[in-house]
Order: sequence, then structure tokens, then C-alpha cells
Amino acid sequence: MVTMFLALGALSAVAGYEMAPPRLPQWREIAWPFPRDGWPAGRAFRCGVAECATEVEVYFRPKLGFCNCESGVADDDEVDRVSDVDMISPRFVPLKAGDVLRVADMPGRVRAYDVDGNRAAIGIAVSHRCDLMAVAAQGSGDAAQVQRATLKFLESREIRTWMIAAMEGR
Repeated sequence: MVTMFLALGALSAVAGYEMAPPRLPQWREIAWPFPRDGWPAGRAFRCGVAECATEVEVYFRPKLGFCNCESGVADDDEVDRVSDVDMISPRFVPLKAGDVLRVADMPGRVRAYDVDGNRAAIGIAVSHRCDLMAVAAQGSGDAAQVQRATLKFLESREIRTWMIAAMEGR
């Protein structure tokens, strides 16, 4: 009986280990790098090449009362205007049409850009009621790498929780 109990305990420990979520790459918070504008500063994070397969910086902030209450983020032109990619550089060119996505249970769009002819960036705009969460990211890799690393980061529990609270005005 004791042997069976120990065996079951060992099996459940192994199952728990295998089911544990994978550890996210190491992101560290950095100072908001952009000059003040009409919106409050947001949060900024950096992940290195060793952890994210490319160097990536992500910037995000809520823009409360700034979204179309009826349609949310309607199209790529809106992502271009509101996602803060222009803060990275005013010289950004879309690489292709954007895609629909959800971040922290908020609907929106993501779009990839070439910035200054030598960097990749992505812009994300998601909405909740009449509010918008603007996300911009840039990196040394190609746009697909920057987007993968950014979306994985935005799925983390800490960031999802912060985004939802920020959109609720807390």
C-alpha cells in the first residue's frame, strides 16, 4: 500500500512538471524612451538576442476614450495612426496588410513595418469598449521574429493583467 502511494505521488509530480507552462524569455522593464505627448507614458520592455532570438523592445500604453466605441479598431490605416510606431520613427512603411488578433481578450489588428530601411517593427491596436491599447515593437530581426516575441510576451499573465487593469482605468 505504501509503495503504491509513493508511486502515485511520483507519477503526479512528473505529470505536474510536464504540464507546467514554459518559462517566458527574460524581459526587463526599461524607461519609457519617447518624449511626452498628449498621452501618458506607458511601459517599455527589452529582451535580448539570447532570450528572444532577436533583440526586441516593446512599448505599450492605454489611450482611454480614444477608440471608436462601435467598431473598435477597424482597419490597417487605424493601426498605422494609433499604434505608436511613428514614435519609433516617422519613416515607417507597411510590409503587407495587417491581421486580426486578440490580446488580453481584446480584439484588434497587428501590422508589420520596415522602419528607416533597416529595422523591423510591428504595430498593434486593440480595443475595449471606447478605449485603445497601443503597442509598438521594434527589433533587429525580421518582422516575423519581432512579432512572435512580442505576442508571446503580451500573452504573459503579468502583462495581460496589467493591460486589462489599465483599460479599466485602475
